[in-house]
Amino acid sequence: MKTVRLVLALLALTLIAPWQSAKAADVICYNCPPEWADWASMLKAIKADLNYDIPHDNKNSGQALAQILAEKSNPVGDIGYFGVTFGMKAKAQDALEPYKPAHWDQVPAGLKDPDGYWTTIHSGTLGLFVNKDALGGKPVPACWKDLLKPDYKGMVGYLDPSSAAVGYVGAVAVNLALGGSPTNFDPAINFFKELRKNDPIVPKQTSYARVVSGELPILFDYDFNAYRAKYSEKGNFEFVIPCEGSVVFPYVVGLVKNAPDKEKAKKVLDYLLSDKGQAIWTNAYLRPARPIELPASVKGKFLPDSDYARAKSVDWGEMENVQKAFVDRYLAEVR
Repeated sequence: MKTVRLVLALLALTLIAPWQSAKAADVICYNCPPEWADWASMLKAIKADLNYDIPHDNKNSGQALAQILAEKSNPVGDIGYFGVTFGMKAKAQDALEPYKPAHWDQVPAGLKDPDGYWTTIHSGTLGLFVNKDALGGKPVPACWKDLLKPDYKGMVGYLDPSSAAVGYVGAVAVNLALGGSPTNFDPAINFFKELRKNDPIVPKQTSYARVVSGELPILFDYDFNAYRAKYSEKGNFEFVIPCEGSVVFPYVVGLVKNAPDKEKAKKVLDYLLSDKGQAIWTNAYLRPARPIELPASVKGKFLPDSDYARAKSVDWGEMENVQKAFVDRYLAEVR
């Protein structure tokens, strides 16, 4: 009898524990990982100013959307954070509902859905996040094509472009830089085929810590992560905008359709676009969505404007339309 009671007690605890964990959260944000874009500082600020607990969530954009869709009949999440192409997919799949946060009118037209289904909160420039100490004396690569050299065998990483937004952005950047177009992804496919010979590492989640530790010496990543490492971690880190060129990519938030804590979620979305919220992003080396100047102390830590001139804005709506075709080719021909 004691054994039966013990089993029943343990079963009750396993059922209650997740409920208590969910109950403790005021708002659930899918894909708000502490090591990405310094969400850790933002969530601390929200706790301090709004007194809302938002748990860390280490999904990527594709996983966040998949979770929201899986829970559509009984939503758990309140906010989704996505690379812009996944924000567009979320709207198309009826996963979001419109909400225009405070200061929405100050976000440029190209950086928001006209009906408020998704809104950019910040953007980053894609390039190479390099741990110089982990290169074993090899030079910091300056160009995309440098990564194909045998010197960098086993040293290069990129997030899975079939799942993570930054993975697809990397593919678009390589493709356009090497002469491709939205209707011709041959340069990117050929590049990744060649890169396979160098045994690249292809994780699905953000891999900031793996670069900092030296496990992954070179990663396709955004400027804000590289600058964070350069100015806050022990070691020697560099950000490179490849000589052939790169792209700028917006990150967006949206209100989950039928979110269980909708009113609190709206206040969080307001906070992300507030003066204080946008300033927090600049402290994390992100470009704010609203036209707020970077503080001089922050701007001085970025690469020169002449380097950023190689990073172009692209029509991400068009890129979203051709994403599936690229992913199908990547899975069939590269992976």
